[in-house]
Amino acid sequence: MMMVDRRIFQEIDWVLLGLVLLQALIGVFFIYSSSHFLAGNYHVRQLIWIGVSLVVLAFVLAIDYKFFLALAPYFYVLIVAILAATLVFARFVAGTKSWITLGLMQAQPSEPAKIVMIIVFARFFADYKSAYVRSSHTLGALLIAGAPLGLIILQPDLGTAMTFLAVIGGAFILAGLRKKAIALLLVAALAVGIGGWNLALKDYQKRRVTTLINPQGDPRGSGYQVIQSKIAIGSGGFAGRGFMKGTQSQLRFLPARHTDFIFSVIGEEAGFLGVFIVIVLYLALLARMFLSVSQARDRAGVYIIFTASLLIAFQFLVNVLMIIGLFPVVGITLPFLSYGGSSLVTSFVACGLVLNVKMRRFANV
Repeated sequence: MMMVDRRIFQEIDWVLLGLVLLQALIGVFFIYSSSHFLAGNYHVRQLIWIGVSLVVLAFVLAIDYKFFLALAPYFYVLIVAILAATLVFARFVAGTKSWITLGLMQAQPSEPAKIVMIIVFARFFADYKSAYVRSSHTLGALLIAGAPLGLIILQPDLGTAMTFLAVIGGAFILAGLRKKAIALLLVAALAVGIGGWNLALKDYQKRRVTTLINPQGDPRGSGYQVIQSKIAIGSGGFAGRGFMKGTQSQLRFLPARHTDFIFSVIGEEAGFLGVFIVIVLYLALLARMFLSVSQARDRAGVYIIFTASLLIAFQFLVNVLMIIGLFPVVGITLPFLSYGGSSLVTSFVACGLVLNVKMRRFANV
């Protein structure tokens, strides 16, 4: 229902919300360090986006998540339409058609698409109580995910498309897949991977994958980002070079230092100690999110918390593996810390959905 009961705000998990805000402010700190010499005032923009994210978060908390579930089909149709329009009307930016212009700002529709899939899958599996998911439900879920996922791949934005795997995989884990279904999905994924390599991937995307094996093979091309990232992290030592004193970031050797590679800046300027603190904060945040599953009042709430938590965890893991050279550079930002309005709002909303379910655990089902 749209009616807001003020008493439920007493149930907000302030520790979880505090961890989210702390990570976001740490992000502003290092965004300033890595971009203060660039035009654009990225740290100020990020502060503004934190404010916008908090407003959106408050809106998410004010409405019972069951209302969002009721609107899930409309959200789905709307986001598919927006993704299709983006593919048709958006201009190419950095080789992809992922961004739309809204007045003075740009937005990436594939980011809210993640939230829509969380809500849609929670609605789809809410009343499913069998021990194992039937083939018809498996096929139905894949078809539901296929439309937005296919449109994002066509942009092409493979990094964002990969994050859908966390939501889809999390939903299937909860629903219960039989071993035969898992085997078939793995075979299908292998077939799609082989087909995509030969038919869909562009040369620069193929080079990113081969760079994972041998980054030194193209040190000035596809291997440049990973090599510079490793140098930055390795040069930080135990306590780091100091705020705004990292050579790789300050001398602009490290690309995308305030976005995808913000973690490398933290490693260089704050060293092992800073990296350790950030990782501990992430683990505390993720642990609190995943443990909230047990406090959901219904099955739909369980799906929302688990898939939203898995989305944040997946992006965190892939980004960290990416910047240390254990995963191809696919353009996945570090939740809360990387610069970017669309990704920041999406991460706040994902945590907002977790808080929403948790704070209504005593409400009538």
